[in-house]
Amino acid sequence: MFELLFLGTSASAPSIHRGLSAQLLIAKEYRFLIDCGEGTQRQILRSGVGFKRLNRILITHGHLDHILGLAGLLSTLVRWESLDELEIYGSRWALDRVQDLIYRIVFRNERLPIPIHLIEVQEGVFFETRDFTVSAFPVTHRGAGCLGYVFQEKARRPFLAEKADALGVPFGPERAQLVRGQPVTLADGRVIQPDDVLGEHIRGACYVHTGDVGRTDDILEYVRGAHALVTEATYLDADAELAQHFGHMTAAGAARLAAEAGVQTLILTHLSRRSRERDVLAEAQAIFPNTYVARDFDRFSINKERGVTKLPPLQAGGHAEAEDEIALEPPDDSPLEC
Repeated sequence: MFELLFLGTSASAPSIHRGLSAQLLIAKEYRFLIDCGEGTQRQILRSGVGFKRLNRILITHGHLDHILGLAGLLSTLVRWESLDELEIYGSRWALDRVQDLIYRIVFRNERLPIPIHLIEVQEGVFFETRDFTVSAFPVTHRGAGCLGYVFQEKARRPFLAEKADALGVPFGPERAQLVRGQPVTLADGRVIQPDDVLGEHIRGACYVHTGDVGRTDDILEYVRGAHALVTEATYLDADAELAQHFGHMTAAGAARLAAEAGVQTLILTHLSRRSRERDVLAEAQAIFPNTYVARDFDRFSINKERGVTKLPPLQAGGHAEAEDEIALEPPDDSPLEC
């Protein structure tokens, strides 16, 4: 199971109710911060989750509204938090900008108390535990080196207790050994194979995060069958030409991707201040009904059996109010590196 917390859901610049792009993905004892827009560390404090074990950061791309928050966050983590090391993952282009931010501005000529590792990511699996993998895939946005990420639980074979009972497998280490895929020899000399007591493989939960994306045909296979897809909806279809020009997605485009890829749940983020939340939701749900529009501090669980469930807000963070008014937007629709 994965738990997802939205820390910032605005595009380009923050609004009254929405911070800049940042999401926290929790998988057992692991925590991954995906992007780190300006003000992310304050959003982390407001959410109540704190900084503990926050030692892995994934960057989708190097635009400023996705990385500027690293300056303050890293300063806090390095000086005040008990981390042994910090890992930042991204493309070469994104990491070059992150390196400039860290070593030319934040920690210029300083000796750091903990190592910060900038880890270049290529397409494919780059992080793996016993229970899940994290992989990257290329995304078309503006500039080279834009990435999406897939969190995939490993497939499991359920233990069929009734078959084990019928074969006389005792309770205890023998059953654990079979679950691990190892044969056991019973007291009477019979050898029980894992296939005798394990069912068919069941795919684990899958969470896909695209980051900013300007086209969908080249990411369809990476997204296919996801339990939860988080992608952007910077524009409405009425502004499709602007979306195409700036390499962004419309709410309808995101919904069409979800429908074609057969995902279970679509969650939209990275909203422009020119759009009403209810209009974004209506446009997407007309094509793909099982759609949410994320607000700051929204939480979701992603489970292979129960699918995607919206969780109650954390006590400390409360819940972001709906931003249903059209706020100021640069009249020339300047993307401000969004």
